[in-house]
Amino acid sequence: MRQLRDSSPGEYRFGTATTVAGVNDVLAAVQAVLPSVRADLEDLIRIESVWADPARRVEVVRSAEAVAGLLTAAGFPDVEVVAAGGAPAVIARYPAPPGAPTVLLYAHHDVQPEGDPAQWISPPFEPTEKDGRLYGRGSADDKAGIACHLAAMRAFGGHPPVGVTVFVEGEEESGSPTLRALLTAHREALAADVIVIADSGNWSTELPALTVSLRGLADCVVEVSTLEKGLHSGIWGGVVPDALAVLVRLLASLHDDDGNVAIAGLYEPPAATDLDIPGEQVRAEAGLLPGVTQVGSGTVPQRLWHKPSITVIGIDTTGVDAASNTLIPSARAKISLRVAPGGDPAAHLAALRAHLESHAPWGARVRVVDGEVGAPYAIDATGPVYDAARAATESAWGVAPVDMGMGGSIPFIAEFAAAFPDATILVTGPEDPASAAHSINESLDLGVLEKAAGTEALLLAALAPACG
Repeated sequence: MRQLRDSSPGEYRFGTATTVAGVNDVLAAVQAVLPSVRADLEDLIRIESVWADPARRVEVVRSAEAVAGLLTAAGFPDVEVVAAGGAPAVIARYPAPPGAPTVLLYAHHDVQPEGDPAQWISPPFEPTEKDGRLYGRGSADDKAGIACHLAAMRAFGGHPPVGVTVFVEGEEESGSPTLRALLTAHREALAADVIVIADSGNWSTELPALTVSLRGLADCVVEVSTLEKGLHSGIWGGVVPDALAVLVRLLASLHDDDGNVAIAGLYEPPAATDLDIPGEQVRAEAGLLPGVTQVGSGTVPQRLWHKPSITVIGIDTTGVDAASNTLIPSARAKISLRVAPGGDPAAHLAALRAHLESHAPWGARVRVVDGEVGAPYAIDATGPVYDAARAATESAWGVAPVDMGMGGSIPFIAEFAAAFPDATILVTGPEDPASAAHSINESLDLGVLEKAAGTEALLLAALAPACG
């Protein structure tokens, strides 16, 4: 592979887009293919590729086959659907011209469950345009990433100036459990000088961003028990503790009165950004109800990118409709912990477990079952590849990108970094704060799609060997 090293000025200048005219030609080519790309994106959205739902795993297979067909038609001579005991993924390869690097373009074709369809403004698997946004599950996360890769390949007529490998995963929304096995089994096919992960977002629809840090993840299930069996609440209430009251007090101990995480031993790096998000913007984008305030201390980016957070994401207990005047003997909850960049998710999970085991009131029995862990990641966003990426982004958007973190987790980035330590990793994407990934009414801003696709095509051009 070509070594992308620091070099003399101009060595890594735009190859097919050195001049303003060249940049405009690439962007015009992207614009010309967007109608066909959008049509293919809409077809992909119609496939209910929810790997987390066993009843719809056949749809994930169909989705992989559809992606493979699109990549073949786009000009990739080597396309295969692969698996390593989990969901099907797609690998497509276009060989590098002599002296050119290879760029790996990542996306995933599986999607989150849609939730209650009645809460959507349109059917979740029927793409619907409204006010310049395309609604539908997977429209942004992450079938739009596939669309960007298709647009870039088609803009070059199926013959990009660098080697291009596209890797489209099928179980990212389920934690990528077989990704490591896939990377091991197909290491040679996936080897690249640059890895572009199109599964992130931008500061806004007008201001692009490069994602340079991501929080990690650890989760567990805690179960508390106080009784051998349920008891009449009138006869024993006020003397015997019920498990739900114990669980409520235990979960409340995870935060202080200001909403900061109150677990000892968690890592918190110094804040590394001057960016901030106004309170009214947080309220509007998050949908905070009137009177509800933010939690935690520090700026919004500090709390989202550089601090741990804890969320109770599920509780098992007697439902309201089935409630009786009975002391509940046991109850359990699932807890999700986000780990700041630089933190060890396994150590954080151990700290969470220790806190839960030591903070239950009234001698209640506590059992903690460890769940999944995913590593955080901080990227060194310097060097010639990042210089090219920033120039390509500014050309496509008309404004220079900002560096931002991500409050969510993409643990597989650490897997890529471990598998290909010499590759430069770029984390980009076509999302914006209104995309509502994982939520109801997920949507894609069509203007952002065009700019993200243009950025990717210009980046491929920028990484081509300079002529002359």
